[in-house]
Amino acid sequence: MATSNTGLFVWHEHMTLDPKAAIAFYTEVIGWKVQPFSDTSDYMMWVGSQGPLGGVVKLPDAAVKMGAPPHWMGHVQVDNVDATVALATRRGAKLYVAEDIPNVGRFAVLADPQGAQLSVFTPSGPMPLHDTNKEGEFCWNELVTSDVPAALDFYAALFGWKVTREVDMGPMGTYRMLGVGDRSAGGLMAIPTGAPMPPAWVHYAETSDLDATMKRATSKGGKVLMGPEEIPGGGRIAQLTDPQGGVFALHQAARKA
Repeated sequence: MATSNTGLFVWHEHMTLDPKAAIAFYTEVIGWKVQPFSDTSDYMMWVGSQGPLGGVVKLPDAAVKMGAPPHWMGHVQVDNVDATVALATRRGAKLYVAEDIPNVGRFAVLADPQGAQLSVFTPSGPMPLHDTNKEGEFCWNELVTSDVPAALDFYAALFGWKVTREVDMGPMGTYRMLGVGDRSAGGLMAIPTGAPMPPAWVHYAETSDLDATMKRATSKGGKVLMGPEEIPGGGRIAQLTDPQGGVFALHQAARKA
């Protein structure tokens, strides 16, 4: 049975070579706390002002051998993981892993037909959505892809996402906002011409002071990839890498008059 979360990002997980170093970096830069998932688990959760919002885990050796770098991965809630995987693979996606997490739910990690990775997830119980406007919350999910029409077709079939708005970015092309029902799911754009990057999802955390957050990041070994720059509506964004090379992004909402 569909829920209000179906088709929305509900969890963000950091896969990294050194979880302790990642925790030291992000707790200082973003302001998250961490807590273990349980007394018997070494899985650590990122915790914001509204509770857990993601996790951090060591990048599996098998993934490292395949060349996977440290990265953030978003989890989209679906009604049935296996049915979603079957549909995705029929449409050209690649399945990496599908498994159950006791008392948590079932998930599967996929690469879309252009190669961008994400997870689909069916939780065992309800997952209250957070107010994404609050400090430290993941507020936006952005796909940068090599084939916009194909990606739009794939995600419309998989999650029911539709284009809700288009923004002309000049030489950068058209930016498309995506949504399911009356809820925002994220955005999509083409890889900028000449940019040396593969198709990927980029996840944005909200900050009330973009400049200060960027300064903390670079002082701790992070590097700026893009920004800060203004976006339509008066907000500002930046994209960075953490010291291990994981890409993350920041958003500061427009200042209220």
